[in-house]
Amino acid sequence: MRAAKNPLLLIAGIGISHLGNWIYLIALNLSILNLTGSAAAVAGLYIIRPIAVLITNTWSGSIIDRVNKRSLMIMVDVIRGIFVLCIPFLGSLWTIYALLLLINITGSFFGPSSSVYITKLVPAENRKRFNSLMSMISSGAFLVGPALSGFLIMLVGTNLCIFINAITFFICAFFIYLLPNVDEKVENEREQINWQTLIQDWLVIRDFAKSAKYFITVYILFQSAMLVGFALDSQEATFIKQHLQLSDQDYGWIVSITGLGALTGGAVAAFASKKIQLRLYLGVGMLLTAVGYVFFYASFNFISATLAFIFLGFFMAFANTGYQTFFQNNVPVEMMGRFGSIAEMVQGIIQIGLTLLLGLTADWFSLQAVCIIFSIVSTVIAGILLGSVMIPAKSMYFEENVKVPL
Repeated sequence: MRAAKNPLLLIAGIGISHLGNWIYLIALNLSILNLTGSAAAVAGLYIIRPIAVLITNTWSGSIIDRVNKRSLMIMVDVIRGIFVLCIPFLGSLWTIYALLLLINITGSFFGPSSSVYITKLVPAENRKRFNSLMSMISSGAFLVGPALSGFLIMLVGTNLCIFINAITFFICAFFIYLLPNVDEKVENEREQINWQTLIQDWLVIRDFAKSAKYFITVYILFQSAMLVGFALDSQEATFIKQHLQLSDQDYGWIVSITGLGALTGGAVAAFASKKIQLRLYLGVGMLLTAVGYVFFYASFNFISATLAFIFLGFFMAFANTGYQTFFQNNVPVEMMGRFGSIAEMVQGIIQIGLTLLLGLTADWFSLQAVCIIFSIVSTVIAGILLGSVMIPAKSMYFEENVKVPL
């Protein structure tokens, strides 16, 4: 009975943290704007996380794979909570930026650590359902968080909203503290990490990539389609405001309704986890997500844009669930932190490049035409992905009872 409660406890802790993050994000944007009166200063917030990723992800995975994941996740949340508590007391923009960089550097350890912990905590046959529930909770936070933040800011101001986010980190840390330790084997292992260790770790990842060519093929196809989608996200506000000629309020409604679509998709994905094959979650989910981008950038009014985003959000929940489960089932757990960290770094660099490319070409040519071309490229890649995952001879990569080495 306790084993059944543990995944729900983890979902609750991370879900509360996600909700706090959305409240904090809106409040922080307004705090910086009130402090400086500069839109550029607010935009600066969005390059801090990629900088933190580039600083840490070459070496953070080596630490993650060698320490106790539960203890690391607790420490990360406590440190982030303490740092966030300090933000309202700072009066200098650059001091706030420096502290936010430290928060993001610390936070870069949480995602890969949680992936490893989830893989060890949740049995393989239950991971698809777990990941569906996680997607649903994340979508719920995305849907509720901004609205709740707006209400709280009107009621109590931005500083208290930032304090609330700090408290959610402490709550998440407490929930993780209540969970079992799954890393007994690393308790007494303390290996010094230096340049030789890092180089050896990179070689281990390279050897794994060479030996798992089918996994890497599917991984690259999925990430390529998704990264083009992330680049397209950077133009959604411009498209809605300039091409569709909609208001800020209309944009807010479209984004909120997208969250509702993703929440519904996560719920359906969780309900159908025992009935639909993992390969369909991954392949069909990503293909229909890419088609959703085509529909959105081909839209011509509020209703068509909203319907396209509902469609996109619904199937993205399936795609993300399929990807997370496929990743957990096929990457050896003892190197998952290193693989995930290095992959995130490479993806971050590619995402920055694609976003800049899309932005520049959208300035040179028609915004709608460029975005439709990019979304068609994503759809073609997703179509190739679907063909790859449906190869009968590769069905063992999508079996629910995969035993990941401990």
